[in-house]
Amino acid sequence: MEPRLVGPGPYRATRLWNEIIELFRAGMPLRKHRCRFKSYERCFKASEAVDCLHELLGSNQNFGPEVTRNQTVKLLKKFLKNHVIEDIKGRWGKEDFQDDGHLYRFPPSSPLKPYPKKPSCGKEVIKFPGWDEPKAGTSQEHIPVKSVTMNSEMWYKRHSIAIGEVPACKLVFRRELTQTNTEEIWKSMTLSRLQKVLGLDSLDEVLDTKLVNSKHIVQNAYNVTKQGIVILEDKSKELPHWILSAMKCLANWPSCSDLKQPTYSGFERDVFKTIMDYFGQIKEPLLTFHFFDVFVSVLGLLQKHGKAVEALQISCLLLPPENRKRLQLLVRMMAKISFNKDLPPLSESVRTRTLMVQAFSRCILCSKDEMDLDELLAAKLVSFLMDNYQEILSVPSALKSCIEEHIVHLQRVQIKYAGADTDATFPPPPFCHQISTDEFEYQRASGSQEPLAALLEEIAMNKEISVKDKKKQLKQFQKSYPEVYRNQKLSDVNGLKHISELSQSLLSMDLMYKEPEQQHVVTQKTAGDTIKMVEKVKRRGKY
Repeated sequence: MEPRLVGPGPYRATRLWNEIIELFRAGMPLRKHRCRFKSYERCFKASEAVDCLHELLGSNQNFGPEVTRNQTVKLLKKFLKNHVIEDIKGRWGKEDFQDDGHLYRFPPSSPLKPYPKKPSCGKEVIKFPGWDEPKAGTSQEHIPVKSVTMNSEMWYKRHSIAIGEVPACKLVFRRELTQTNTEEIWKSMTLSRLQKVLGLDSLDEVLDTKLVNSKHIVQNAYNVTKQGIVILEDKSKELPHWILSAMKCLANWPSCSDLKQPTYSGFERDVFKTIMDYFGQIKEPLLTFHFFDVFVSVLGLLQKHGKAVEALQISCLLLPPENRKRLQLLVRMMAKISFNKDLPPLSESVRTRTLMVQAFSRCILCSKDEMDLDELLAAKLVSFLMDNYQEILSVPSALKSCIEEHIVHLQRVQIKYAGADTDATFPPPPFCHQISTDEFEYQRASGSQEPLAALLEEIAMNKEISVKDKKKQLKQFQKSYPEVYRNQKLSDVNGLKHISELSQSLLSMDLMYKEPEQQHVVTQKTAGDTIKMVEKVKRRGKY
């Protein structure tokens, strides 16, 4: 039986468990053995099982060569407890498997686990405040947003009608997004990107999105130091000073700047044990029980390095800020210790890197229900974290830029044409603000005219398009918006010279549409109207 790569998705740990059992049953040699003057058919020694399973795990791309023999023995203990194997007398249910000569066999019943029927989590509907709710906490000072300025050329390119057709349009006014709105946008777009990277149709089977705190995402993205370490608002959740000093001591060995007392032989091992004991007693792993399935799913992408890094970047962004900061400090210390050749060995029998993984993998990732592959999965993830911690524990810049640009887009005054695609990145939030009757009447009367007039001016004054195209566009504009077209020729407020230039441009376009015998009459009438308008402005004292 050939090993298969188990990709991301729901119940990945269960799928891995069944995959390993099938490989072990297919690859374990069964022979006749003697024990206490009796012969037993189709069985195997415990040490033979360890050899076989260790080789299978090491060559399997779902686990890799970093699996130790000790971890293999622990997995076989799980096999004995779950009746994947039994001793030759049919006993099972306890984790008393040892790497020795005891005889075991496979039971006749199927040892595969069924997939749990997990109730799907309903998709969260973002709730926006109503009109009656007080506008509390609307400050966005700590959420910087890119300022986007557009010159006339950029504006023209965005709202150009170069195709030659001017469909009906409407003005979409600037939205006032509260801090809550902005945080929910961050949450929605972050989860959407994570789902896309994992290649899942829905996150419901690996994550209850209702439990994802949008405030945590924003704080992890913006409240950081120059090195990318999270700055906690609640200082009581910081690591104790003595633990920080111990971590800095080993990470920077032998330059221990925080160390005031003299060292002794074996001092570094005592410091390491202190750190290990502190993180070993925490009640919940740093990646939390809630996100266990997400991180196990990411393990299915490790063969695709770029996608795995991005998926872990986004997943770590969902963590509570205090967990993210502790993870950043711990993994950075582990990586520095592993590569520090000046640090004396912390164990006589285990390599330093392997010791780091064994000591801290459980406090980084484990499940609440004590799943059987926890240790192997955690070791695989922690090894990848140590190798790529600088990328993984930094804020994903591409995602951040995308969200910031989207927020600016929502706040910008826009012209929406009939039939145009709405924003595909994030659906516009369904909320609005009540305005007075007078303001509504003013907006209805004049608000929608201004961008159309500006668009007409851009077309008329644009020297980069051909006369033929300009004629076609102006003709279509006049057909769609005759009132705006007629008023703009004689009612610009930017000055007489500009009025004359714009009016002349529009007039020349009008003459192209007339028969030769009508052109003289049109010219006289338009010129007379222009003179009358200028005289009227002078009398009012506005020019």
